[in-house]
Amino acid sequence: MAHDAREPPLASSSIPIIGHAIGLARRSFEYYVDLSKQTNAPIVTVSLPGQKMYVVTKPDLIQQAQKQHRTLAFPPIAAKFATTVVGLSKEAQVILADNVNGDDGDHGLSMETYTAMRVALKPGPELDDMNRAMLAEINKMLHQLSAETGTKLSLYAWLQDSLTVATTRAIYGPMNPFEDKEIADAFWDFEEGLMSIVIGFLPSLTARKPVAARNKAVRAFQEYYKNGGIEQASAYAKSRYEVEVSNKFPPEDIARSSVGGTIALLVNTVPGVFWTMLHIFSYTGLLQQVRAEIDACTRTSDPVSDGDNVTNTIDVATLKENCPLLLSTYHEVLRYRTIGSSVREVREDTELGPFLLKKGAMLQMPARVIHTDASCWGNTDFNPSRFLPEEKKSRPGDICFRAFGGGKTLCPGRHFATNEILAVVALFIARFDVKEPTGGWKMPTTTKTNVAAAAMGPDNDVDIEFMTREGFKGISWAVKLEASDKIFSIVSEDL
Repeated sequence: MAHDAREPPLASSSIPIIGHAIGLARRSFEYYVDLSKQTNAPIVTVSLPGQKMYVVTKPDLIQQAQKQHRTLAFPPIAAKFATTVVGLSKEAQVILADNVNGDDGDHGLSMETYTAMRVALKPGPELDDMNRAMLAEINKMLHQLSAETGTKLSLYAWLQDSLTVATTRAIYGPMNPFEDKEIADAFWDFEEGLMSIVIGFLPSLTARKPVAARNKAVRAFQEYYKNGGIEQASAYAKSRYEVEVSNKFPPEDIARSSVGGTIALLVNTVPGVFWTMLHIFSYTGLLQQVRAEIDACTRTSDPVSDGDNVTNTIDVATLKENCPLLLSTYHEVLRYRTIGSSVREVREDTELGPFLLKKGAMLQMPARVIHTDASCWGNTDFNPSRFLPEEKKSRPGDICFRAFGGGKTLCPGRHFATNEILAVVALFIARFDVKEPTGGWKMPTTTKTNVAAAAMGPDNDVDIEFMTREGFKGISWAVKLEASDKIFSIVSEDL
């Protein structure tokens, strides 16, 4: 592919044509960081077999790119990705392609789905109801865990199993397909092999296991809708379903869309909790400081006036208002562990700053590059105090934080995910002590992370030995969410 002198500079490769493809295969999410350090340019051109790609490495150009959402578009990419990942029918593909980028207004399945998601997931009564259902399930799972204290727990596996049920039950209601562990396991088998479906030739042959697992989850959702499960679901699930029905999406494709939509609900929340807990356990003195904040937000019932049983209650809204170190730690985990990339399709020749982007190319804005840029952040080692209010003057602008993307395609589920992660972490820390492993805490490597993920995944699980905190035996626990105007302003768009 010819290179125009007005385009971003070419990133060199020691092996012509396939060199960058090999680098991506070997280095995964770190390859873009390598390119950024080698070129020291705000944007570079990467030539891949059959595809030209531009990689943005500086936040100023990201801001400009986000403003040009008509010509630098995400929805067409999302539609193609969804088509391949969940195996949409030809009929469904035609429906999804209609006004996919909103060039002709806000009608059509693509635009109406984005609107429905943003409305259902914005802070307010509907999100509060979904959060309360999720929090009730989290409290149950921790209550069940309390009976196993003194034993070892494979942390990631437990979080994956528990949060799969807690999250999907809050979304899909009591007839949730993931109540069946076989369906939940099938979903994770599908997710693990997702990239073999995306890049494989004839995936029904080359990616048999994930395709079979996906189809098993699809059949479960077909039964769910057939039996009226959606009638007791959350406003979020109902609104997505209603948009698909009104746009005459075929029933099987609605089920396929639901399996795909569940990816966004689960695959980043589990590692979000996992890494937040591990960093709190392993960072010297951090557990004690964060626990003190949580304890100060915990209401203990009076046995005389409230009954015989002592109950400790944590309000998630209070956590967000009165636990600055907990929030800063979570914020820093997202900076340190996020690897997602905002992707755009160049729909026509477009100027981005002094550079020309050619129609048909792809634009990548990798969060990992920005999050590890010392010119933005200074020392990029993990620092749980980095996002404390008093540290604001020493931090870069909010555009440098890319954990949830930004602009028109900013992740609408960030508030739901934040409430879930904070609740699990706070309740676990409040209820249990964890024994430091012999030889100290060791962070798992992340080289096997799914390249489609937005957060690092551990190469191995971490076994922890936990027990009820001293002095807390026999105490019941409750978690709630009072209506509150306070949100965790984690991205600039929330300010």
